[in-house]
Amino acid sequence: MEFAHALSDVLGPWAGVATTAAHIVLIVLLAWLARRLVRQGLTRLREHLTDSGADREREKRLATLEQVARYVATVLILLIAIMLVLAELGISIAPILAAAGVLGIAVGFGAQSLVKDYFNGLFLLLENQVRQGDVIEIAGKGGLVEEMTLRYIRLRDYEGSVHTIPNGAVDTVTNRSRGHAFAVIDVGVAYREDIDAVFGIMRRVGAELRADPEYAARIEDDIEIAGLDKWADSAIMLRCRFRVKPLEQWGVRRAYLLRLKKAFDAAGVEIPYPHLTIYAGQPKTGEAPPLPLALRQAAS
Repeated sequence: MEFAHALSDVLGPWAGVATTAAHIVLIVLLAWLARRLVRQGLTRLREHLTDSGADREREKRLATLEQVARYVATVLILLIAIMLVLAELGISIAPILAAAGVLGIAVGFGAQSLVKDYFNGLFLLLENQVRQGDVIEIAGKGGLVEEMTLRYIRLRDYEGSVHTIPNGAVDTVTNRSRGHAFAVIDVGVAYREDIDAVFGIMRRVGAELRADPEYAARIEDDIEIAGLDKWADSAIMLRCRFRVKPLEQWGVRRAYLLRLKKAFDAAGVEIPYPHLTIYAGQPKTGEAPPLPLALRQAAS
């Protein structure tokens, strides 16, 4: 006690300043420690839930929720620390809170799009529509979800371009990473080909692809032949598909087309180029008239 009084006498008018500064430093340290503990706690919770048998879909959702929870916790800790520091400096926070409430209402009217971003982001998370690691199409852009917050979604497309899309601009989500996908393949062959024989080649190539160890884990079911899909100008279009793991549809499609091209070449199946058939017309008698052609000799 005597030491405290002696220290107070030595410091004199600086004692209050030193005490305030010490309190502020303590608040900053506690805020940093709280933020660190929250981050570690969220990471361990995600790892625990993942180790308890979570599948890949659940892992992606847990990673997304962890990032959003970190963002929210950081904002709350920062706000509390700022209010405590202001209180230590002798600034009353009650008028500031009241002014903030009025300012918040005014800003709310002027920043409706920002409020819409946060509301849309909240429902996107609650309804589990988008997660980190998904491949989606939103607002006319498509790509891999690298980051998702309550305000925006960040995508990286196949070319490496990064698209940052406010959640308020999201009205429709096309998610290509849920449950399973289909590798849909359209094959064009010449009109003169035996369709049943072509179907046989397609099934054989599909079975060989599924038996390949490199693709066995990616393909979930045998090839499904939908049939003759369209009579095009130069070819008959045949459609088939594979049920595959999420995000594997593009790789499986490319591998199947490569193998099918080789099989068609070996069997002599024509994959036609675009061509044009000229029809000269036909009289009512049913006889096809000759098609007049004139050959012009080059001048000597």
